[in-house]
Amino acid sequence: MGAGWNQFVGGNGAGKTTVLEAAYLLSHGRTFRSGGRDGLVRVGASGFSVFGLLEGIEGRPVRLGLARAAGRLEARVDGSMATLGELVGRSAIVCFEPGSHALIAGGAEHRRAYLDWGVFHVEQDFLGLWRRYQRALRQRNASLRAGAPDAELAVWELELATSGEAMTRLRRTYLERLRPALVAMADAFLGELGEFRVDFHAGWPAGQALADVLAEGRDRDRDRGHTRAGPHRADLGFGFAGAERREYFSRGQEKLCALVCILGQAQHYREDHGHWPIVCLDDLASELDDAHREAVIAVLSASDAQVLLTGTSTLTLPADASSRLFHVEQGTVRRLL
Repeated sequence: MGAGWNQFVGGNGAGKTTVLEAAYLLSHGRTFRSGGRDGLVRVGASGFSVFGLLEGIEGRPVRLGLARAAGRLEARVDGSMATLGELVGRSAIVCFEPGSHALIAGGAEHRRAYLDWGVFHVEQDFLGLWRRYQRALRQRNASLRAGAPDAELAVWELELATSGEAMTRLRRTYLERLRPALVAMADAFLGELGEFRVDFHAGWPAGQALADVLAEGRDRDRDRGHTRAGPHRADLGFGFAGAERREYFSRGQEKLCALVCILGQAQHYREDHGHWPIVCLDDLASELDDAHREAVIAVLSASDAQVLLTGTSTLTLPADASSRLFHVEQGTVRRLL
């Protein structure tokens, strides 16, 4: 594969999506399909392994690898053991695929993951804060279920408040910087709905300190056995002048709004890093109508992105586009052009 367009064609079930999934796995440490990492393991196999060669970003090729064996993940960078964070920090991949509408129509966890991916790639402190917060959250939840006294809960609440409010500041800052790219992309793809709006909900009431909210909610949290407020409950709200809430979107508009978010984030990544992330488009021909498909092709053809595109047949690209064509059959990839 090379820069520009890389089309993977083949029949249904040939393994085209698996090519994109392997690339995505090296960038996110997880699959974009349902089933989680267990779904990546072939029936009868003990695990999986994925390797990739990243070129043109750091001035030299970088070898990336991720394997799972005996229920454990093992990441490698240039042959050396690495943490999952170190691995996914070396490559950036965004993906629009049939399940992408969950970013709009699904649970808040999809929108938090989307937001946090962007923050992770621009804020070095974010991953450490996120891990601190998750560790304190697990401890407070365990203490709640054990009926621990207020003094013990207060210890974990202090850590939750310190790391959680710092995380939230980074999320807010990133979203403010991302917003212009989203608005511009929304105007290009959903301009008929009017002005685009994206709102951030921190996960606890605005204007209140997180430590105060946690302390005030102890009794109710004990009854439920979990922490109800904090960054782990954060969410994004999307709307347009002509469709004020995402609940008002049609299924087609959900897909297009998800596409706006993905391409807008990719464009913003270009502004921060000087190059686009790798863009994966799974079965684009069946996901979008002709006009919006052509708009995607125009946006990406004008970029420096490497695009991985799947379909049962080839798409017509601009005559001057750099492109390669691969045929996929029974999991085997063969270059045609």
